[in-house]
Formats: sequence, C-alpha cells, structure tokens
Amino acid sequence: MSAAVLLAVHEPTTHTFLERHLTDDGFSVLSTADEGRPHVVLAGALDTLEAWSGDVPVIVVGDEQSDVRDRVRAFQRGCDDYVGRPFHYEELVARIHAVLRRTGHERPLLVEAGPVRIDQATRTVTVGGRRIVLSQKEYALLLKLAEQPRRVFKKDELLRDVWGFQSQGRTRTLDSHASRLRRKLVATGRGPFVVNVWGVGYRLFET
Repeated sequence: MSAAVLLAVHEPTTHTFLERHLTDDGFSVLSTADEGRPHVVLAGALDTLEAWSGDVPVIVVGDEQSDVRDRVRAFQRGCDDYVGRPFHYEELVARIHAVLRRTGHERPLLVEAGPVRIDQATRTVTVGGRRIVLSQKEYALLLKLAEQPRRVFKKDELLRDVWGFQSQGRTRTLDSHASRLRRKLVATGRGPFVVNVWGVGYRLFET
C-alpha cells in the first residue's frame, strides 16, 4: 500500500505544490484526518504537531522566519523532524522516507506484479524485461493498481489517490490516462493490463 501523508500545511502555494508532487511520487495525500489515518503528518504549525505528537510521526515544515529556538521548541513538543523554508523538495521526500523506515511504513522500492516491474528508486518500469516510458500520472496510476493487481479499484478511489479529486466529476481524465497506460503496457506483447470493470473501476490484471 502507498504511504499516506496528511498535509497539514495551510499556506496555499506550499500546500498545492506538495500535494501535486507527493501524489506524483506515489504517496496517498490526505488533506484532513477524516480522509483516513496517515502514516506521517507534515505540519505547518505547532498546534497540528500537538494534536498528533506521540500518535503519528510528524515532520514540521517551518516558516521562513523560524530560527533555532523554533526548531528546539518543535522537538521539545514531540516532532520527529523539522524542515525549514525555503526547502528542497527532494530533501523533504528523503526525510519522509527516513521517518517511514523508522516506523515500519516505508514503501518497497521495487514493486513487482506479474511481468510488471516498477523500480521506484529510478522511476523505471519494465514489462517482461522491456522498458516503457510513462508520464507522471500514468506512472502514479500504475503504481496504485500494482498495490493489489487483481483488486478492482473504484474510480472515485483512483481519482482521489492519484489526482487528489474528491468527486467523480473528472472521470474522463482517469479513462484517458488508463487507456494510454494500457496501450503502452500491451505494446510489450503481454497483457491484458489495466482492465476496465464497467461501471466500477479498474484492475491491473484479469482475475
């Protein structure tokens, strides 16, 4: 299963940036606790930290005016890590992975489902040893389906976890990406892949 990140950073530009890139990198991004239980929280304020400290690991994303005392105060209140702004996205993701490893929720870097092999360290995908090139969303969709390759993922679930949409109003987006992903996978001479279960959603393999 993909790791769930609760994005409790309320500054709009940063929130939008992180939501888009974390989703592209295969994380399940939650905006509220009502959407599910997270594996790690990215907190933009100490009140969020206090709400989760000791229950779920918290990484504080400090503001641009933060100093050493702010960092010390955050650690004293129970945060697991602290990243000041401006930050490098790659460093933040590395820190998320480090926290997930410590808590036993790190995603496997190599995902294999039948002939499909997904190397998350290099973001490469091969089918029967043949490499295919995917867009960011095609890659994220494949990664989601490969979690349980024979399970039917409902359309609203895929739209939420891959695109961050909260309704089925954009099913054409999902259907067009699923169609392109299917064509690229079956071009390797294997398949069928990305099976459309009419009226429900998609699974990676036939049963």
